[in-house]
Amino acid sequence: MHAFRCDHTMTSERPQRATAAPAHSPAATPPEAARPPGPVHKPPPEGVYLRTIKSYVLRAGRMGTGQIKAFEQFGPRFLLPFTPHQLLDPAATFGRSGPLVLEIGFGMGDATAKIAQARPGDNFLCCEVHEPGVGALLKRCGEEGIGNIRILQHDAVEVLEQMLPAAQPDGTGALLDGVHIFFPDPWHKTKHNKRRLIQPALVAKLSARLKPGGYLHCATDWEPYAQQMLEVLGAEPTLANASTDPALGGYAPKPDYRPLTKFENRGLKLGHGVWDLVFVRRAPAA
Repeated sequence: MHAFRCDHTMTSERPQRATAAPAHSPAATPPEAARPPGPVHKPPPEGVYLRTIKSYVLRAGRMGTGQIKAFEQFGPRFLLPFTPHQLLDPAATFGRSGPLVLEIGFGMGDATAKIAQARPGDNFLCCEVHEPGVGALLKRCGEEGIGNIRILQHDAVEVLEQMLPAAQPDGTGALLDGVHIFFPDPWHKTKHNKRRLIQPALVAKLSARLKPGGYLHCATDWEPYAQQMLEVLGAEPTLANASTDPALGGYAPKPDYRPLTKFENRGLKLGHGVWDLVFVRRAPAA
């Protein structure tokens, strides 16, 4: 909801990134002699995401107590480390075989959790760099027993490039059966449009990692962005538009599996539009 980090992964349902907690005043800092023995663990710099759950320093100023506990309690089961130059093994990752769907930018994870529950036979690999959102989805997964989600708290472009293989010319080798990108930041100002996630280079990377017949599903509530998405996706030669109804102008009916978010429901009541786009990976040329 890419390296786009917050620029490109933030979704409409996501709150703004919290600022770092203020440093302790000198008076509040205990003298060296009063500190317990052992290493002093410092928090990572703002915007830096470490590789494994053990490396995170979680601060209450950023997340609620429940989200922090979710990292500790459920992180070992549902969080995956970013492993550069080591391809993902889906069967080992999920403990089973099944269709694999990549979600980029899940915000606070409400829609993600509902989709995974509605499609229990599918496996969902979810990328998000927003720490409170990751904590919230971990909490849902652990408390509601959602076993078909795994989370990578890392830049999705690097995940694509280094953990997910591109298909061979004959279409074999790709791992993804689907990709979900719901309500990415629209970057309303014209001068900021270049920061939008849906750009030709990323779409080409995504399509290259889809199996033949696999799908790319995008959704936005900003009409100019919907128009750009339609143009960019339509220009990718390896993708075909799944919408065949001329009355829809290239957009797709909302698939049943995508739930309405609170933000989306609020917008619809105010007469705001929402546009879904579904494109399918073409079979390789014979």
